[in-house]
Amino acid sequence: QVQLVESGGGWVQAGGSLRLSCAASGRTASSYAMGWFRQAPGKEREFVVAIRWSGATTTYVDSVKGRFTISRDNAKNTVYLQMNSLKSEDTAVYYCAAALDRGWAVLTTGSEYVYWGQGTQVTVSS
Repeated sequence: QVQLVESGGGWVQAGGSLRLSCAASGRTASSYAMGWFRQAPGKEREFVVAIRWSGATTTYVDSVKGRFTISRDNAKNTVYLQMNSLKSEDTAVYYCAAALDRGWAVLTTGSEYVYWGQGTQVTVSS
């Protein structure tokens, strides 16, 4: 069992930055691939970014490439999402999720993830 707790959300003006954190608890938390998803009001949940357990491989949705950076500190069982140059369309609830890090997994679909956090709100004002 892995528990995930997100933090760092808030309100920011367009062009600003926020850093989200996802703290994982559980004996094997560091062995999971981790992902961030988001859901805006009235829209479906959207994949944002994923990182393998080793941290060596990351996958980003095109809309955040060059603006968002995911990283992880396995010693602290924490994953970070640095979000720069925020836009109003980034406004959403952001969810952290954990997936078994199988080599063939693409990690871009919600069904691959087995544990989810409660979400943190990010609001970008234009």
